[in-house]
Amino acid sequence: MTFLTWILAGLLAGLLAGWVMKRGSYGLSWDITLGLVGSIGGSWLLRSLGFYPSAGIVATAVVAFIVAVIPIVVQRKFWATERPIQKKDAFWRWGLGAALVALVAWMTFGPVQQPAAVAAPIEEKTYAVTPAAVKVRAGIVTGEVTDMKVAERVEKGSDRIVTAAKLTGMLKLKNTSANQTVRLLEGKLRYIDAKGQPIKLEDARTEPTFKFATYGSSERLDPGQEAIQSLDVEFPAEALKPNSLKEIRLEFAYIPSPYREETVNFPVSIGAGKW
Repeated sequence: MTFLTWILAGLLAGLLAGWVMKRGSYGLSWDITLGLVGSIGGSWLLRSLGFYPSAGIVATAVVAFIVAVIPIVVQRKFWATERPIQKKDAFWRWGLGAALVALVAWMTFGPVQQPAAVAAPIEEKTYAVTPAAVKVRAGIVTGEVTDMKVAERVEKGSDRIVTAAKLTGMLKLKNTSANQTVRLLEGKLRYIDAKGQPIKLEDARTEPTFKFATYGSSERLDPGQEAIQSLDVEFPAEALKPNSLKEIRLEFAYIPSPYREETVNFPVSIGAGKW
């Protein structure tokens, strides 16, 4: 915008020169050229020297017009010509003057471009779960839930929720049977309030269920084998309120199967080697 102001000031000085100082001109093109040279060169020089570095648009326009007039006045004073005024110069002065007025009016009263909206910073809000680790046992399967925490992403300043709360942690399970294998199917978490009732999730949010992954190269837990499963499930906003959540209930399904190890011996012999 500053550079455009310099150009408009130079054009205005060149146009007005022919009306104010009618004698001594080399023509409209020379007046405009001198005005632009003075406006752009003078304004840039003053800015470089530290004058009006943060001036407003009006002050910038006034200074640009003054320095634009200087080369024109110098030309009229020391290199004036007796060249008669051309009718076409007068015509072009009026035409360009009208166009310049229209451009300035549009810039002043025309639509103003709104600044692009700046996205508010997003931060993660974390809630501690106490205790953060608990022991669990269900039949022949025992384990531990560790590193539990609840986190949600909110817009800084407005606290608008960007990503709803989720419970994360690690679930470690072990088959304690000596003669049965276990195939884990799926698990589910329920959030229980002080009255012993499940706290429901908000609409459009999925139930806090999870599937068990494979355990190494197998899809079962043999006796004594362990499995580790990461948790990343939905957490109800209601449960974040003080004294609302009493306990978390872990439900999971598994299929036990008899496990036996047998030993079989079979006779063999090795023949003579051949070349």
